[in-house]
Amino acid sequence: MAAITPVRLTVDRHALTVLGRVFDAAQPAEGCALLLGTTGPSWHLRSVWPCLNVWPQPAERSRRFSLDPREQLLAQRWARQRGLAVLGAGHSHPCSAPVPSAVDRALTVAPALLLIAGRAPESPRWCWECWWLPESEPDDPAATPQRLPWTMDG
Repeated sequence: MAAITPVRLTVDRHALTVLGRVFDAAQPAEGCALLLGTTGPSWHLRSVWPCLNVWPQPAERSRRFSLDPREQLLAQRWARQRGLAVLGAGHSHPCSAPVPSAVDRALTVAPALLLIAGRAPESPRWCWECWWLPESEPDDPAATPQRLPWTMDG
């Protein structure tokens, strides 16, 4: 994953549509995907690499996710061949707010970009939030996820 701290994220409308459909298809489990794009002071999400949720306990997949390492390697190779980078990961919270959970924070290797879609029970729409998890020492308040501003493009 890219390590330069972004100041904002621009999201391609088509990529966000694909990501929403990946999350819809995964219901009632958490959906997950890798986010591919370009870096600089402003990052641009251009493509989504859908992934299967391979959390080892299937009964817990409605509130946990894990990416297959083989898919991560394939996505990195595919992105590099097209001048893109793996920016981070996207995942859904099918029945809760789009805020990184304690488990999300514990299992994410920082620094990292997370794009989370949350959904209130019975809601037809995803609510999107973008987060930056900075690299820091354990128990450092700077390790708190920081909301990253984002805008839609296209």
